[in-house]
Amino acid sequence: MIRTMSLIAYAIFICSIMLANIEADNSEHPLPPFSCDSENPSTKPFPFCNVDLPLHERAHDLVSRLSLDEKISQLVNTAPAVPRLGIPDYQWWSEALHGVAGSMVADSGITFGGSIRAATSFPQVILTAATFDENLWYRIAKAIGTEARAIYNEGEAQGMTFWSPNVNIFRDPRWGRGQETPGEDPFMTSKYAVSFVRGIQGDSFEGGQLKDGRLLASACCKHFTAYDLESWNGNSRFTFDARVTKQDMADTYQPPFKTCVKDGRASGIMCAYNSVNGVPNCADYDLLTKTARGEWGFQGYVVSDDHAIPHLFEMQKYSKSPEDAVADVLKAGLDVECGDYLANHTKSAVEKGIVSESDIDRALYNSFKIRMRLGLFNGNPSKLVYGNLSRNDVCSPEHHDLALEVARDGIVLLKNSANLLPLSKSETQSLAVIGPSANDSRTLVGNYAGPPCKTITPLQGLMNYVRKIEFHQGCETINCASIASIEAVKKLAQSADYVVLVVGINQDFEREDLDREDLVLPGQQQHLITSVAKAAKNPVILVLLCGGPVDISFAKNNPKIGGILWAGYPGEAGGKAIAEIIFGDHNPELVTRPKYPKRKQDRKHPKTKIQVWRKQGTMTP
Repeated sequence: MIRTMSLIAYAIFICSIMLANIEADNSEHPLPPFSCDSENPSTKPFPFCNVDLPLHERAHDLVSRLSLDEKISQLVNTAPAVPRLGIPDYQWWSEALHGVAGSMVADSGITFGGSIRAATSFPQVILTAATFDENLWYRIAKAIGTEARAIYNEGEAQGMTFWSPNVNIFRDPRWGRGQETPGEDPFMTSKYAVSFVRGIQGDSFEGGQLKDGRLLASACCKHFTAYDLESWNGNSRFTFDARVTKQDMADTYQPPFKTCVKDGRASGIMCAYNSVNGVPNCADYDLLTKTARGEWGFQGYVVSDDHAIPHLFEMQKYSKSPEDAVADVLKAGLDVECGDYLANHTKSAVEKGIVSESDIDRALYNSFKIRMRLGLFNGNPSKLVYGNLSRNDVCSPEHHDLALEVARDGIVLLKNSANLLPLSKSETQSLAVIGPSANDSRTLVGNYAGPPCKTITPLQGLMNYVRKIEFHQGCETINCASIASIEAVKKLAQSADYVVLVVGINQDFEREDLDREDLVLPGQQQHLITSVAKAAKNPVILVLLCGGPVDISFAKNNPKIGGILWAGYPGEAGGKAIAEIIFGDHNPELVTRPKYPKRKQDRKHPKTKIQVWRKQGTMTP
């Protein structure tokens, strides 16, 4: 959905956001956008404002009052206001993958452009999933939903629909967006989906407590379905046709979406760019209507991925004209387009007789019903459920502590030769920290991240444990085209009691619209690691920051590499969690990461073999 953006632009965005203090003065803030103000006599007679009526009656009444042009304007993510009915503009697009975030390339429901400039940045999903803790997943999502509602209450949000979670299956380790997912296992991904949806929507952990249908925030499970490719070997996600057997669909790709709907009661689904067996997902009636609504009982709205609709005609050559593309998706069951194609071509499709007004009404009924479930048509939000949430609930100490807890429990110990870890806090007099990722706060958060409240890098975390600590970047950038002053780096390694190397990849190597060609560390990173390990007086500790897997087979049997930690993208408190594990204030749990062959021809079903035990304050593989 997010188009390619350089890390430089992202850094500028984050830095500009964080310049403002989140604890800005608590003076009068603007009211959030809502309809059916009790103080507005012109809207009082409208049945859609009557909270005592059933939701379906209210939604039908509202849609019936719109003109055709007004109806068409509401089919896209940037829905304009309808002043004569007291309906404000609405932005469907906001993100909440591992913390409240907005789109950084388009209009967004949350922009962090007011007095609230940050939100808690939890670890990237692939690390969170490694905790194997359903209750923890629920608590994260509940915190995200709470912060989202608080930002809305402060008048700094134009929408409460969040296009998360990503529950696609991480089947190919080179996929750039695997970091966003819970991993390669359909069963665990399904469990994650349910916990996240229930949390962010304000349900109980067990589910079934949204008795009045009222949502804290709206979750949207994406990308429906069989989507795990960006741009690789001449294939593009925009035109890729996934050939999937019925069994593979039932066993692998559909279970997370099915549980999202049936157990999580998700209020949104996003259809993916790609086709499955010749039919684009956003134009697949069997998928969107027969399966999701008919078999699973889906009651929410279906949204397209960003500008997916024009691709049906322009790139996939599935639809014969722009108007046919509109007809194909509306009749398949799409309700909201992310983009403007429907706004531009639906009127002519109606005039040509290939789209009926009832097709539009059906879509609007589904979308307005969600806005009503969010309480946006119930009058002043400050007087309603969740009306007490405020800026004090954003970036709270409790949420920062939760982010730290998740990072601690998700980080995995992959190697610990001769019980090197944990290091002794009393006997470690000097420490060398080396690597391009050791003091880079951007790498901590991964993709689809909002501006974090505060960040603790691995270097900053380790500084709390050792008085004499020296840092060298090793490589000038993470691509490590060359090693800066290799002799100086080796000299530093020789001088310290212990060395911590922090390496890996970042969004320059894996992200939306960018798949990897291989699993090796970038550039000269392997040479940096082996050179430092050889020079160091004691075995070194290797810390990997990455979403997808990297090949470190060279380190497995190297006796000078004594400890290896996989830390994913550990979020705003990640550096503290890494330091606590290295110095024994926290032990990794009984979790493992999948092992992948480094050669494409050797790939089979990934299995894990490494285990980690907790034992009297020591870590032993």
